[in-house]
This record gives sequence, structure tokens and C-alpha cells, in this order.
Amino acid sequence: MIFGDSFFKKVICLAFIAVLSLSAIARVEKEEEFDWGPVMDAITKVESGGNARAVCGPYVGVMQISPGMVSECNAILKQRGSSKRFKLNDRFSKTKSREMFVVFMSKYNPTNNVEKAIRMWNGGARYSVRGTQRYYNKVMRHYNG
Repeated sequence: MIFGDSFFKKVICLAFIAVLSLSAIARVEKEEEFDWGPVMDAITKVESGGNARAVCGPYVGVMQISPGMVSECNAILKQRGSSKRFKLNDRFSKTKSREMFVVFMSKYNPTNNVEKAIRMWNGGARYSVRGTQRYYNKVMRHYNG
């Protein structure tokens, strides 16, 4: 016998510890979702001053959501197998607007990068840093303020 009983006991023990560790990590990741609240609050102040009835062309609500954003969020939900769908009127709901923001970020910003989130909200998924700089600065004043 090349390996003794103590070797196998160590391997089994290490495997057991690894399984417990992975299980604990998965529980923590599932329970601790990123809190987009402060970012959304700052964006809301810049976009509409908190006015749920704000309208600027095709952009409406507290977060100034376009019809295209509603379609994109519905496509993301469909791709994930969810039966949930947003309607155009949901843009006037602060709660539904925030839900759309989170859906969009979950696809295009899975690392929860705050700077990227702010810039994407202004310039889309393929934003330019230069083109979103003024907006980013405005939102950051509210975010840090």
C-alpha cells in the first residue's frame, strides 16, 4: 500500500473543508446583493430632481427611462426565462424604474462598478468616458454629498 490511512483521512478532511467553504461563500454571495440605492438616488436627483412625472422627449420618470430601455430590460428578463415584463407606464413608477436599473446593470455591469453604472446610464452600454464626464461629475456630487 503506497498511501496509508492517515493520507486518506487528510484528503477526506480537506475535501470536506473545501465543500463547506464553497457552500458558505455561495450563501454569502446570494444573501449580499449590491446596494444600488445610493447610486440610483444620485442619478434620480440629476435626472429629474425626484419628480416621477418628469418628461423630456421620450425619457420619463424619476430616472428618465426611454422606451428602448424598457424593451432592453424585457429582453434581458426573457433571456433569463423570467415571465416578468415591464410596461411603458412603469417608467413613471419610482420602484419599477429602480428595478429596470438593476436589471440593466445585472447584465451590462455584473461587477457592480459604480463609475461604469453612472456612465452607462448616461451614455449607454458603449459609452465614452469623455462624452459622459460632465454627467458623471454631477451624479458624483450627489453621490458623495
